[in-house]
Amino acid sequence: MQNDRAEVSVWTWCSKWLSQYGLFIMLMLLLLAIWEMIVRMGWVPSFIIPAPTAIAGSLVEHRRLLLTLHLPATFMEVAVGFGLSIVSGIMLATGMHMNRSIKKALYPFIVISQTIPLIALSPVFILWFGYTLWSKVAVVFLIAFFPIVVSTYDGLRQGDPEQRELLLTMGASKWDIFRKLQVPLALPSFFSGLKMSVVYCVVGATIGEWLGGSKGLGYFSRRMSSNMNTDAMFAAIVLLSLLGIILFALIAWLEKRFSIRCHGEKK
Repeated sequence: MQNDRAEVSVWTWCSKWLSQYGLFIMLMLLLLAIWEMIVRMGWVPSFIIPAPTAIAGSLVEHRRLLLTLHLPATFMEVAVGFGLSIVSGIMLATGMHMNRSIKKALYPFIVISQTIPLIALSPVFILWFGYTLWSKVAVVFLIAFFPIVVSTYDGLRQGDPEQRELLLTMGASKWDIFRKLQVPLALPSFFSGLKMSVVYCVVGATIGEWLGGSKGLGYFSRRMSSNMNTDAMFAAIVLLSLLGIILFALIAWLEKRFSIRCHGEKK
C-alpha cells in the first residue's frame, strides 16, 4: 500500500514537472540537435563553436579537475559573497526603512557603487587583497548586494496603511508592525532580489577569476581560451550556467517554502 502511494506521488510529481518544463526540454533538445548538425556539416568551424557532443566529451575528460578543484573554488566565492551581501543588504534596507536620515545619507552611495565598472575595480581588489579568495568575494559582493538592498527596501515600503492603522489601534508597537505586517509583505520582493542577486554572484565570481585567479571555472575558461581549447572552455561555461540555475532554483524553492509557511500562519 505504501509502495503504491509512493509510486502515485512520484508519477504525480513527474507529470507536473513535465507539464511545466516539457516544452522547454523539447525546444532545448531541438536547438542542441540543430547546433550539432551545423558544426558536424562544417558550416561553423569547431574551434569557434564546438559541437555539444564535443563539449560533453570535454566535461568527461576534465571532470576530476573541474569538479574537485575549479567548481568548489567558484562555489566558495559565490557562497561567501552572497552570504555577505544578504546580511549587509538586509541591514542597510532595514536601516533605511526605519530612519530617513540613513536613507538620505547612504542610498546615493549604494547607487554610485553600481555605476563603477567591475573590470576597473577588480585590479584594485587584487591590489588590496592579493590573489586570494577575498579579491573575488569583493567583486561578488559589490555586484550582488545592490538587488538585495533595493528589493528589500521597496518591499518594506509596501505596507498597507489601513492594516497599519488597525494594528496601532489594537495597541501594537512599531516592532510588532514591522514583524507581523511589513516583513511578510516584503518577502516576495526580497526573494525576487535574492534570485537576481545569486545569478549575478556567478557572474561576479567569473569576472574576478578572469582578471586575477589561480583556480575556479572562470580561471579555467580563460586558460583554455588562451590555449584555443574551445571544447574545455565551453565545458566550464556549461558548469557556470548549471551552477547559476541550481542556485536560482534553490532560492525559488526557499521562496515557495516561506510562502507556504506564511500562508499557514495567517490561516
